[in-house]
Amino acid sequence: EKQLVESGGGLVQPGGSLTLSCAASGFEFSSNFMSWTRQAPGKGFEWVSGIASTTSGESTYYADSVKGRFTISRDNAKSTLYLYLNNVTTEDTATYYCATGWTTVPIPRGQGTQVTVSS
Repeated sequence: EKQLVESGGGLVQPGGSLTLSCAASGFEFSSNFMSWTRQAPGKGFEWVSGIASTTSGESTYYADSVKGRFTISRDNAKSTLYLYLNNVTTEDTATYYCATGWTTVPIPRGQGTQVTVSS
């Protein structure tokens, strides 16, 4: 059974940084394109970033809203996906989810990890 468990969220001040993690199990992690998506309070899902499989060169992709501030990476040995958030703003406040494939709505959906940007 595919399982994705997000962690690492918390309260961070504007301009601060944070690293999110997603532990994957139940499927061949290295062979999958992986994405981070987020859902802000009262809003729909927003695709944030994606990283290609190892066989596809692990190319990275970002939404314009986070380009230059967020960095996605993967550790296939640990079956873990990461998202480094830097220079965050209040607009980054959301629950963050990881997902397989290039998708906006994570299916199945883990519990997510909450990021709150506030002074």
